[in-house]
Amino acid sequence: MAKKVSLRNPSELGFHMPAEWEPHLQCWMGWPERPDNWRENAGPAQMVFANVAIAISKFEPVTICASSAQYEKVFQMMQHKLNIRVVEMSMNDSWFRDTGPTFVRRDGKSSSVFQEQEVAGIDWQFNSWGGPEDGCYDDWSLDNLVAKKILELERHTRFPHHIILEGGSIHVDGEGTCITTEECLLNPNRNPDMSKEEIEHELKIYLGVTKVIWLPRGLYGDDDTNGHVDNLCCFVKPAVVLLSWINDESDPQYERSVEAFSVLSNATDAKGRKIEIVKIHVPGPLYMTEKEAEGIIESGHAVPRPPGTRLAASYVNFYIANGGIVAPAFGDKWDQEAYDVLKRAFPNHEVVMVQGSREIVLGGGNIHCITQQQPALPVVDVKNNI
Repeated sequence: MAKKVSLRNPSELGFHMPAEWEPHLQCWMGWPERPDNWRENAGPAQMVFANVAIAISKFEPVTICASSAQYEKVFQMMQHKLNIRVVEMSMNDSWFRDTGPTFVRRDGKSSSVFQEQEVAGIDWQFNSWGGPEDGCYDDWSLDNLVAKKILELERHTRFPHHIILEGGSIHVDGEGTCITTEECLLNPNRNPDMSKEEIEHELKIYLGVTKVIWLPRGLYGDDDTNGHVDNLCCFVKPAVVLLSWINDESDPQYERSVEAFSVLSNATDAKGRKIEIVKIHVPGPLYMTEKEAEGIIESGHAVPRPPGTRLAASYVNFYIANGGIVAPAFGDKWDQEAYDVLKRAFPNHEVVMVQGSREIVLGGGNIHCITQQQPALPVVDVKNNI
């Protein structure tokens, strides 16, 4: 059983959230099935989730969590795939970036309390991206247990937190800097009784950061998450940020990209460095078709997805694996340029573009949203740690 911690916060105990490019032990993913969010009983989305898992498994182990109704199907699909295991877990939907734990790590010598507990997890509260009035579905009780279940399975220390926060709303550089958006974290449908200063304080003591850069808004059309930062920009290394961009000044995304560019250009990171910005053009714009919308069964328990809805599609929504970049491809004219930008940004990684990723964005996110990295244990200098 995982240790329960309530008296001290992670940073006081030496924990911090590592950057995504630091070594992973494995990647966690959920499995989609609800027919009121995924078209055709989630069949097309399941194929893309499987392809994402297989792509990541070439670089690091993957654990796929599937409900009891889906377990045997997923097990049969993956039983001959090396580096992939399937476990049964109940959930409301499959967005493990937001419902899974935010893993933190301690570097250095273990204390007597935390021997062999150098990786732990933060269990934020989850309210389906907005609660009863603005949430994406009306029952998130199972999702709110996902982080706890993962930490129990891994026997990792759990830091419970009262704040409502999703993993897709934060990005860190592993050196003390966090980027987030005001549109999401200051939205009254999350933590209406907390000020910006109070929320920033919690980020600092739970993520182990000393600097929070607040961008005003996220990607245009990302209404499901209220503007998660992982659809707009991300760190590719310390002091370098990849930013979703569009050249069309008449497009509503242009103003948001310029706005973010201005904030980042005038900001410094936790170590006082100016931030270099690399632009990556957004796809499309893409819209949900009549056929795609017809495949979704309206239940009254989830947000409707009508035809003509602009999709919150972004190439920034990728996963950094051990030596690999697993990124979305949309069959769009910008796919090749996105590959080229990612290859230049990550010269020591293999870039894999997963075709058909449109199926994930139809449900409200993309590859980064459906994955959650678990960091590897820190390398201990045994000679000097006796």
